[in-house]
Amino acid sequence: MTTPNFVILYVDSPEKSGAFYASLLGREPVESSPTFVMFVLDKGFKLGLWSRHTVEPAATATGGGGELVIAVENAAAVDATHADWIGRGLKVLQAPTDLDFGRTFVALDPDNHRLRVYWPFEGAQE
Repeated sequence: MTTPNFVILYVDSPEKSGAFYASLLGREPVESSPTFVMFVLDKGFKLGLWSRHTVEPAATATGGGGELVIAVENAAAVDATHADWIGRGLKVLQAPTDLDFGRTFVALDPDNHRLRVYWPFEGAQE
């Protein structure tokens, strides 16, 4: 079976978005150019930021059509991450709340891609 291990977000400015994600993720990209920035995260997962002005074939979608989801170690970490991101000036669409799957909140990156932080409740799928 194949396993996805790479997500690409189409962004207005890969360099600007790269700086945003470097600060948010606490790590530097492994590749950076004016049109593309790539991060290698835990367990080899990759996050690419590709200029929506140069991607081929051309992309018509913009931010908000999906979510980049980040799991944290407990409910308190959801709230702490929310407070940190508010301090960084991120726009929050959903304040920390308990849903059927766990504690979560949603914020936006500079290109309006949704960033969901969550901690799953006992028995919920991770």
